[in-house]
Amino acid sequence: MIDKGPVLLDITDGIARLRLNRPDAANGMSAELLSALCDAIMVCHGHPDLRVVLLSGEGTNFCAGGDVRAFASKGEQLPDYIRQATAYLQNAVTGLLRLEAPVIASVQGFAAGGGGFGLVCASDIVIAAESAKFLAGATRVAMAPDAGVSVTLSRLVGLRRAMSILLTNPVISAGEALQMGIVTKVVPDAELADASLALARELAAGAPKALAATKRLVWAGTGTSVEQCLSEEARTVAELSGMADAREGLAAVIERRKPVFTGR
Repeated sequence: MIDKGPVLLDITDGIARLRLNRPDAANGMSAELLSALCDAIMVCHGHPDLRVVLLSGEGTNFCAGGDVRAFASKGEQLPDYIRQATAYLQNAVTGLLRLEAPVIASVQGFAAGGGGFGLVCASDIVIAAESAKFLAGATRVAMAPDAGVSVTLSRLVGLRRAMSILLTNPVISAGEALQMGIVTKVVPDAELADASLALARELAAGAPKALAATKRLVWAGTGTSVEQCLSEEARTVAELSGMADAREGLAAVIERRKPVFTGR
């Protein structure tokens, strides 16, 4: 059990409840949160009786993506910070994909950026509240997709639609996400927690080796391994984060204004 800090974890009856715990920051992903997330996922890997992981976020949002205030505070040191944060994020995504147990994401509020949207795309089943919203967001702040989104999203929605989502950054409603194949099921907001836990219990009662084998086969059968693409994603994101456009994009988000990009 992890009962304090930016990530919480408890495992009962084969169900790991893994919760992002920075509600005052919309569960924005700092390097500290990502490090804690990696540690919690490794605990799951080492638990012999684990049957299913239920991934959620405390508060009103699942995860609003990277912590833009933490990023902006780094100034010209941002690339070093991004390399560290991206390494943790990639380890977290890889850890979820490699888990034998199925991963259910339970999404309320915003799931944005590599943190929120990326974890959704890397989960095996996604249940969303009716009011949930999804946003890629990386290019909006002069960054590139991370958390494997450059690979996982096109597998979920197709290449053309993925390209449009990643380049134009629409805010996608839960209903639209369901139609696209980003989420598995949409439920009324008040029913999200119960519906997610009910599904977790259903999977926990299943044949664990069969579920694990099925998960592995489905992910492996979709083509190029997500893990093979993670290093190039990380290199690209770190390179872009050192540009003035990235600092301008982060400042614009914090100041709630439209960014002015110069290509530098």
